[in-house]
Amino acid sequence: MYLEMARRRCSTLFHRLWYRGLMRSGMVTGLVLVGVLMGLAAAYRQHMRGNFHKLKAKIADERQDVPVLRPGGQEAVVLMRSRRMGDSLPEFLSVTTLPGRGLNVLQISAYIPGTGEVKLLASPSIEGATNALTGVGADANGQASLAMGGAFEAPWADGIWGAPSSSAGHVTAAWRGHAMMLPSQGSSDMGPVNGGLMLREPADSVDTTALPDGGEAQATFNAADFGAHWPSKTQMTVTVLLSSRSIELTVVAQNTGDVAEPIGIGWHPRFTVPGGNRAQLRIRVPAEKRAEVRDRAHGTPTGVLLPVAGTPYDFNLPGGASLETVDLDECFVALHQNLLDSGPVAELIDPADNYGVRLAVLSSTIKAIRVVAPANGDFVSIEPQFNVPDPFGREWAKDTDTGMVILQPGQSTQWKVRLELFSLPDRGPGEAVPTAGIRTRRFDPS
Repeated sequence: MYLEMARRRCSTLFHRLWYRGLMRSGMVTGLVLVGVLMGLAAAYRQHMRGNFHKLKAKIADERQDVPVLRPGGQEAVVLMRSRRMGDSLPEFLSVTTLPGRGLNVLQISAYIPGTGEVKLLASPSIEGATNALTGVGADANGQASLAMGGAFEAPWADGIWGAPSSSAGHVTAAWRGHAMMLPSQGSSDMGPVNGGLMLREPADSVDTTALPDGGEAQATFNAADFGAHWPSKTQMTVTVLLSSRSIELTVVAQNTGDVAEPIGIGWHPRFTVPGGNRAQLRIRVPAEKRAEVRDRAHGTPTGVLLPVAGTPYDFNLPGGASLETVDLDECFVALHQNLLDSGPVAELIDPADNYGVRLAVLSSTIKAIRVVAPANGDFVSIEPQFNVPDPFGREWAKDTDTGMVILQPGQSTQWKVRLELFSLPDRGPGEAVPTAGIRTRRFDPS
């Protein structure tokens, strides 16, 4: 009892002294102010001695120890967004681009219901891309860019077969009296020269913008005459716009020189084969004809356009056709669109994972779709492009539109495509993949 009375007495005394005396007197506020002033004085003293500068220098040195990856000489630009569509709908999550290499789309990540986050393009990591894009040897003309992600191609897409040139390491292509010496690739002195001259172009400027549902990256390339290989001067502007359900890709070419020039633009995406099971994939290509090739090993065109209806090259039906084990490398033309579409639509469909990727052509200047699907490869490429293969070749009749756009000085042209994700019709556990409208057949390329 006496102990309890003593405890209460001490508590009452502490309350009177602390709360009523010390707190109300303003002494605590004074002590706080004194502490702040002492801290500021100490900080000023350290600043005068140069310690802050030393600390900043130390932090900077530590940061320099961490290597900055620069594929093609410039840092990668990554557009990212958070998943918002729930678990039932597919959506894009990120796009990785390489300004040092023509804004090559190195990787696209997406969420697929029932599967989770996936990478849609067959590509190395940023570190792997940095090691591969050396600019020397086999990559001297930027050819390594074609082996990863989705490279933008200009001032022509696909390949050009030329004549031997007097300049070593070049082939010659002729256009309206202009002799264009193009850097050859491999051991052949006749071509093809694939992918244009944008493959190793570094960006002159890069702008990024954060948006409510994604972001935008835009790079400008003052390509001039592409290293004295093209008749006039050209400025290229590449834009990548990310949102949950779509990715819009836009390339604008402007003739900044004083003479006319031909322009062809394409995009060479290498879509990955999920789980390595290529036979499960289906493709749809809205085309009525294909460019016949003389030499299937090199893809040399004959200058003849063949109908695809009723042939193994007909991929027009809804739901597409199975790739099976076909070794496919074809350029499809005479594109058409469905009534409610904004342009011709190509699709890559994965029934096993219940989703597909749709490529909607939004520019009337895109007149061809090249499909590359090696039988034993780990990718499938569906490339919307302006031109047919070898657009300057003599194999084409004079009245044939080979797809190249002619730009007068000051004029511009646009290439634009929209990527979309879509789910296939729902099916229950153990239910077979729907086959309505889908053809499965043996492929005989002969």
